[in-house]
Amino acid sequence: MNSRQRRGVILLLVSVLCAFGAFAGVVSVISDVNSKVGPEVTAYELTADIAPYTRLDSGSFRKVSMPKRWLSETAVTDLSQIDGKIAVTTLRKGSLLQSDMLVDQPELKAGEQEIAIMIDAETGVAGKITPGSTVNIYATFAAQNDKEKAQSRVIVPNARVLEVGRITALEPKNNDSQSEPTQAVPITFALNTLNAQRVAYAESFAEHVRLALVAPGSDTTIPPGDRSYTLDEDQ
Repeated sequence: MNSRQRRGVILLLVSVLCAFGAFAGVVSVISDVNSKVGPEVTAYELTADIAPYTRLDSGSFRKVSMPKRWLSETAVTDLSQIDGKIAVTTLRKGSLLQSDMLVDQPELKAGEQEIAIMIDAETGVAGKITPGSTVNIYATFAAQNDKEKAQSRVIVPNARVLEVGRITALEPKNNDSQSEPTQAVPITFALNTLNAQRVAYAESFAEHVRLALVAPGSDTTIPPGDRSYTLDEDQ
């Protein structure tokens, strides 16, 4: 083997060693990236804002892939988790869905039925009534003749709220009326048949229907004498 051949062999060996070195470097970089990023998992991103207490469905989310280590422990990775759930607060477009954004939707018990009525947003809800709340439903009735007196009554005590809808603007029934509500919220209750009839009657014939939030853990019994009120009782 002459000197030129020896130089060729040496250069070939150096090239092979450099190639192995480069390959080892690439493998090392990939391994380092994998160790820092880790495997990717599926998460779900909101495609639009979702109002509080709204039933959730799969059409409101977009599937995205991202490294598992970047996700919080509460991130939703399976859309079956939203079955029977409602938003507990306003969910913003572009944010990742988290399990702590959801709560179970209250369900009907045996003998109950759903009934929804519109409640004055300013005087009847005040943003504090949510699904699962317990409320007393009050109605005020005007006197029908000179022998009667205007009266306030507890139509249904301890009514269970199933759902709170979005605030809706109302068109006034009378152009000269200043007492009519301008905004109302649909509230859905779980009631037995008799109480559902009472609520339907009050919505149709009462001057006003209002809700009073019952504090959790408080005594919810209303004595019979306290279920109705007329102004002359304080005179």
